[in-house]
Amino acid sequence: MSFDEEWSAARATAAANVSMRLNHVPMDPGGSGGGGDLELNQDHIGAIGSEAFKLHSRLQTDGKHAATATTEAAGALTKENFASGAALAKVNSTWESQVKTLVAACANISNGLNYSLKSHARDEQQLQADFTASAIDKYLK
Repeated sequence: MSFDEEWSAARATAAANVSMRLNHVPMDPGGSGGGGDLELNQDHIGAIGSEAFKLHSRLQTDGKHAATATTEAAGALTKENFASGAALAKVNSTWESQVKTLVAACANISNGLNYSLKSHARDEQQLQADFTASAIDKYLK
């Protein structure tokens, strides 16, 4: 069998077996019955945001506690012509950059979660107001 014949047969087989399948999350028999729907637990989200804020605050101070001593040590080693002085300065610079990145990430997490909670609350209020003002509300009662 030539390549073209084999390729045609493979395409025909694949075309005959085409079907549509929707992906879904299977129901959790022992779970809350949410069925994979998005669930927003404000207490959990608030706790995560609070911890991210605490970590942000601690990193801003604790992440820099050795900066002065490290800079002085790197300068002293460099002054005495030790190659480790430049290496220590580079390590310190890298550390400071990474701490800044981590502090920014914690701020983004905390701020993002706070925004999500406030946005969700506004959306819920708007939906409730819209349903209450609509004719659909009569039929839902």
